[in-house]
Amino acid sequence: MRSSTGSSPQSPLVWVASRVSAAVSPASSRRSHLALPESGNGVLPRQRLLEAIDAGVIDGGAFTIPESNVQPASLDLRLGEVAYRIRCSFLPAEETVEAKMKDFVIDELDLHREGAVLETNRPYLVPLKERLVLPPTIRGRANPKSSIGRADIFTRVISDRSDRFDDIAPGYCGPLYLEVVPLSFAVKVREDLSLNQLRLSVGRTTLDDDEVRAFHRQTHHLLLREGRPVPTEELALANGLFLSLDLIGDPAGTVGYQARENAPLLDLTATVPLDPEPFWEPVQREGRNRVVLSPQRFYLLMSEEAVSIPPELASEMTAYDPTSGELRTHYAGFFDPGFGFDPSGPHDGSRAALEVRAHDVPFMIEHRQRVCKLTFDRMLEPPDLLYGEAMGSSYQHQRHTLSKHFRRRS
Repeated sequence: MRSSTGSSPQSPLVWVASRVSAAVSPASSRRSHLALPESGNGVLPRQRLLEAIDAGVIDGGAFTIPESNVQPASLDLRLGEVAYRIRCSFLPAEETVEAKMKDFVIDELDLHREGAVLETNRPYLVPLKERLVLPPTIRGRANPKSSIGRADIFTRVISDRSDRFDDIAPGYCGPLYLEVVPLSFAVKVREDLSLNQLRLSVGRTTLDDDEVRAFHRQTHHLLLREGRPVPTEELALANGLFLSLDLIGDPAGTVGYQARENAPLLDLTATVPLDPEPFWEPVQREGRNRVVLSPQRFYLLMSEEAVSIPPELASEMTAYDPTSGELRTHYAGFFDPGFGFDPSGPHDGSRAALEVRAHDVPFMIEHRQRVCKLTFDRMLEPPDLLYGEAMGSSYQHQRHTLSKHFRRRS
């Protein structure tokens, strides 16, 4: 097979091995040590992630990890220098990803310099620049970045000898790979772009429903409606806190957007926000504040409630399939501490953008229908920097569903 990078005719898997080997620093050849509070439980905050980088627990090998990639409770992972088009998705089970992928590679794309185009509905596998040398007590979890989910790009992390996507086992030592599947738009990507994020945690982190209810009532209001806390007795909890749809929308009745069919190339490397018109068409509500979703079309809608994540907590939006099986909402994503939270003023929250797709038949949704769920994790410590304007965060107090890649509509 001839490489699309124009390099010498070398086996793609040999090339992967040489790239991965070149990225391994001496720090990652040993089990690294990270000092954490004794008997601590929680998600590692920004300052602890920086310590983990210094200790070699998170290792960039020959590539320095930019401090700007470290978020309040997560790390932006970077694409490496090459992407492999593969004929199917897979999990490595008892093997390494490198060994398992040998039978599935179709083509090799060079992400260095100008980058490459990833076509819709085709899986690609990209070795990431970061690798992990986790202590036995620390585990990881990855999710797509919000901007990537809103562009309808399906991503998930694969680690060696694992039977689960996105979950990194405690004590894992090895490389990370990202499966990427553009769904609505062909996309241009290049080395160093971040499409997903990683959290590290230790011990029991997730709040159960009673703990969420008590935290909302006694410590901090997590959910607000029209600027006022949702009464505790009105919270909908079932292994997480449900959010509902806003299908009132703006005065013109626009409630969100759906991806256009046959849209142009979406250049994720562009430095200037793109005109949304070729990519998105507005969604208008019907009478009685409802919308009928077309099968397999991708929609961006908004939650009715606003979310406020205090420094003590982090949150994850979990993928949700109603028992009818006709609707899927959200690819899952992280909310860092400080999302919708203003330490100097009233905490009026920020609404969540919801990624929605109907399955096989048209499906009707209504205003205030519950369509997605938040789970909450305690932080090991509050981060030294919260999500918000100080970090250049893109979605604090958002009023629009489109990602940062597009110009805001007036």
